[in-house]
Amino acid sequence: MNNTPCVVPRDAPLAGSTDRPLRILHVLDHSLPLHSGYTFRTLSILGQQRALGWETFQLTGPKQGGDQEREERIDDWMFYRTPPASGLAAKLPLVAYRYLMKALQARLAEVVEAVRPDIIHAHSPVLNAFPALAVGRSAGIPVVYEVRAFWEDAAVDQGTAREWGPRYRLTRALETRALQRADAVTTICDGLRGDMLERGIPADKITVIPNAVNLSQFQFRVTADRELMQKYGLAPGSTLGFAGSFYAYEGLDILLRAMPLVLRAVPQARLLLLGGGPQEADLRALAADLGLEGVVHFTGRVPHSEMTRYYSAMDVMVYPRVSMRLTDLVTPLKPLEAMAMGKLVVASDVGGHRELMRDGHNGHLFPAGSNEALACCLTKLLQAPETWHEVITHGREYVASERSWNSSVERYRAVYTAVLDGAQQGEDRS
Repeated sequence: MNNTPCVVPRDAPLAGSTDRPLRILHVLDHSLPLHSGYTFRTLSILGQQRALGWETFQLTGPKQGGDQEREERIDDWMFYRTPPASGLAAKLPLVAYRYLMKALQARLAEVVEAVRPDIIHAHSPVLNAFPALAVGRSAGIPVVYEVRAFWEDAAVDQGTAREWGPRYRLTRALETRALQRADAVTTICDGLRGDMLERGIPADKITVIPNAVNLSQFQFRVTADRELMQKYGLAPGSTLGFAGSFYAYEGLDILLRAMPLVLRAVPQARLLLLGGGPQEADLRALAADLGLEGVVHFTGRVPHSEMTRYYSAMDVMVYPRVSMRLTDLVTPLKPLEAMAMGKLVVASDVGGHRELMRDGHNGHLFPAGSNEALACCLTKLLQAPETWHEVITHGREYVASERSWNSSVERYRAVYTAVLDGAQQGEDRS
């Protein structure tokens, strides 16, 4: 970076080091063509940052998979790719992480040389943070580390680590070290921020950039899609839905076990499960064991462009996450999309959901882990649709006023300004 001070008014585009637009290199775990909440948050951030006049570049790590292609264009986005880590040792537990980070660090150094970014913005997991920190320090580029979830907690849900076991403590220590070394830290919610404060990370180093919704993509639609209603045999006002990945922590088995209880009072009730993931086979088997054929429909993964159609056919969106550190700390994205679409939201009372909604105000909460409590909540709502309107209205208003991507991404301005100013002061002292 040169010696030109980077002091920018809050209402002006942030400039780069040579009066060109600010250049941000995002280091990502994965991206398109893979579909996930992680991917969609990334795309929303990138799109809004470009709308602010900033240049973005995108590099994915070796876990993206695919062939050896080093650059890939998908729609309007160009992604730099990292070739997969190779070698026998790369297949061994723990040792593999070193190979993954080594591969990413080498590729990141190449991309930094090519695009000359002003800031390296590494997104979790921590396997992205350490290569970014190494390359950033070498090139004199500030590093922002964004935590979307803690790696050690995700490993517990995936069954690759035991909570507070040796591997868990090791990865937690690595995460804390990355937080300490980064020039600035961003995260998606207050739950994660609170955990960072408990680790001793200074409060003024952490900025919450919350999950949000692009309201132009999730517009309220009154009329249900007739084709979908006929395809799945849905009755107006009686369709429950879930959209997301089928991980164990989502608690979809609880929702399935609640369905026979709901059907006793509301026999026309149906459930659409949109998505897929590691638990899909088990969930299909459970639905069959419970005799829910014709009642529960697994739609598979739905293209993002088709989500509006599917939301229009569903009345109540259900998010029955189980209680664990991951769900108590992390706020999900899907309930916000449902609120934006004018859907009634029912969710378990884990910390991540409580951060988004107040029971009876902009959504309904039930005790996590209880299929009886969930069934009771759903039955009452399906039998009293006249009570929905006010809660739905509050949900839509909450998203519009507090959870839009333009207001959320605007928070990066102060973060980027601070790290650039800090880098400039370091150069001046040297």
